[in-house]
Amino acid sequence: MSQSTARSTSVVPDGTGDAVRPFRIAIPDEALADLHRRIEATVWPDRETVPDTSQGVPLATMQELARHWATGHDWRACEARLNALPQFTTEIDGLDIHFLHVRSRHEDALPLIINHGWPGSVVEQLKIIDPLVDPTAYGADPSDAFHVVIPSMPGYGFSGKPASTGWGPERMGRAWAELMGRLGYSRYVAQGGDWGAFVVDQMGLRAPAGLLGIHTSMPATVPADIDRALVAGGPPPPGLPAEEREACEQLLRTYQQVEYARYMAARPQTLYGIADSPVGLAAWLLDHNDADGQPAAAVAAALTRTTSDTGELIRDEVLDNITLYWLTRTGVSASRLYWEYRGGFFNTKGVEIPVAVSVFPGEQYQAPRSWAERAYPQLVYYNRAAAGGHFAAWEQPLLFADELRAGFRPLRRPPIPEPRRWLTPAP
Repeated sequence: MSQSTARSTSVVPDGTGDAVRPFRIAIPDEALADLHRRIEATVWPDRETVPDTSQGVPLATMQELARHWATGHDWRACEARLNALPQFTTEIDGLDIHFLHVRSRHEDALPLIINHGWPGSVVEQLKIIDPLVDPTAYGADPSDAFHVVIPSMPGYGFSGKPASTGWGPERMGRAWAELMGRLGYSRYVAQGGDWGAFVVDQMGLRAPAGLLGIHTSMPATVPADIDRALVAGGPPPPGLPAEEREACEQLLRTYQQVEYARYMAARPQTLYGIADSPVGLAAWLLDHNDADGQPAAAVAAALTRTTSDTGELIRDEVLDNITLYWLTRTGVSASRLYWEYRGGFFNTKGVEIPVAVSVFPGEQYQAPRSWAERAYPQLVYYNRAAAGGHFAAWEQPLLFADELRAGFRPLRRPPIPEPRRWLTPAP
């Protein structure tokens, strides 16, 4: 997708001084040469003994991906795409936070902070930026425009790596509220999927001044009694409506196939192999189950797709994300988020501010409307999307952007006031 003419280049708020610093990616050639050397020097295991993915990512899949990664993938293209966007760092609570900040030229654009998850990064959201900041270029109304802020979570991408414990979703939620205030936004909304959904739920629980509402693509709606039964591996209560019973069956499958999450929650530091081997890192990041029980089904399909005219996820975009993890040495630091978190996953959290919910058919479970209405008493939007899965913004960017426009539309009145004057960053 081409860069939008409706983007603003004025992205550094006046008065922040050195607090918000322009950032540019410049990976040394030596780092890329080392990556390619390590890929080509991979010591491969034996082939799996089953004809499916039940033992993990197949050997043939990894060998073909490694061949293209070493000889055909162009990291510089991804680097240039990121550097074409306004990027910044700012220190919050003792840690440098990297973020993208793209303002719309449309009047009354709504400030929006978007949260990625694991095994994602800001690369996941690149394709939704233009549709959000310039809706008219995509057939939508200018009143649906957003100013977009996309931070890298602590320990991920170009953000700092915590040197001590305590950086879980709760602390991230506080940091994002600080970030939005530092950027001059007195009223804003927040969106999240995967770990980002945990972060926005925590923001909703805390309800910081200025947060109008949240949108979640992985809603936490499971009633407490049902959640206890499912986590324990038992059957759900009898007599549930068909939609709720189906959601329970999906959750039972999910809880039976999250070995990677359990390991990172227990022993993240033991994952030395993903810091030493690019192929080891790639296999670990790819073995991410979703609703159909296959390791990263949507991502696996993307590995066979070299181009797309509709914005669907393709092989090089998957490699962009994996390469970002490798070049920033964040395989282990990102994994520690699982160790940090001690709360529930899909259980209701008690959020009482306005919430918009999009249910994607390939997500871990399809949250029933009945559960969403109970979990989020100020539910302002609920929709079952026609396509997309756990990485919906990556897989179906135009549909995802439509969901955010519709979900936040009820929160746009009265109009959002303009923040203080903005300055163009140094090149």
